[in-house]
Amino acid sequence: MLSELPQNHLCTVTLLGNLVNKPDIRYQANPVVAFAEFTLATHSRWFDKTSNKFKEWTSYHTVKVIGEIVERALIHADKGDIILLQGYLINSKKNNREIIHASYAQTFPKGYAQSINQIHCSGNIVSDIKVMTTEHNKELTEIILESQQHIFSAITHKYHVVTIQRPIHVWGKQALYLAEHGKRNDQIIVDGKLSYLNNKNKNQFIDAQQAVLIAND
Repeated sequence: MLSELPQNHLCTVTLLGNLVNKPDIRYQANPVVAFAEFTLATHSRWFDKTSNKFKEWTSYHTVKVIGEIVERALIHADKGDIILLQGYLINSKKNNREIIHASYAQTFPKGYAQSINQIHCSGNIVSDIKVMTTEHNKELTEIILESQQHIFSAITHKYHVVTIQRPIHVWGKQALYLAEHGKRNDQIIVDGKLSYLNNKNKNQFIDAQQAVLIAND
């Protein structure tokens, strides 16, 4: 019976960063619903053993918000403000962009705060497993994860299924284990950060810090 039930995976994003621009707030009629879109910047800093220097990287996340949360948390938000949000990944119908749909947001005054960029996902492997070695001789395994979530719509007031597919990058010993034991249709649970490819569409991928494989016998 359990195998006949529709999948309901986890795919939750938590970000703390700075507003790149003032949120663009608009209203939809029949029924009247507020919605907003903005860009949030998060910053990463790490020590590069190759150059013996600290390096920094800024990620720019496109975020969409719908419903009461817009007027409660974003109506007075401005460029530079600190935003804490939680949400899930979607494929926007507008240009088929890969963005974040925020279900929670809180605004803090302008200033500096250490960024948070966390994502927790479960789903199924829907690709062959690719094993690569980087230019710094690090082992990297790439898979495509498919995740399905049952999301409540602020517009229709009904649950609907959101299905996304994203590349997952797994490193080191975890990468080798996944390459040896993983296969299509296996379930996997990933904890990591949300990153973006350096291409025209800035497609999302998940840089895994931990990956737990649940193999299907």
